[in-house]
Amino acid sequence: MLGRRNTNFMQLCISGFFILWQGIKCPVCSKFVPPDDVECHLVMCLTKPRIIYNEDVLVEDKGECVICLEELTQGDTIARLPCLCIYHKVCIDAWFKVNRSCPEHPLD
Repeated sequence: MLGRRNTNFMQLCISGFFILWQGIKCPVCSKFVPPDDVECHLVMCLTKPRIIYNEDVLVEDKGECVICLEELTQGDTIARLPCLCIYHKVCIDAWFKVNRSCPEHPLD
């Protein structure tokens, strides 16, 4: 029994997962998942296919890459996602090693 302790602030670290009163933080998507749904969520998160993108070379400057915060300039090799967001190809490749969605549209 936890008695009068404030369990909202209790954290335990088990195998790299942070267990909070609300659930477990997924190491893939960083969402909090209820303890009863962890196994199903992890399977879905780990087997979700990566986004396919078109590789291209910029013909004109296009603003800022929101991953590295550097300018997207003419001649840069970019990746254009299905949502039409563009990033430096090396940036999105590194992003996809950890995440499986667009940095600007994580719920799509």
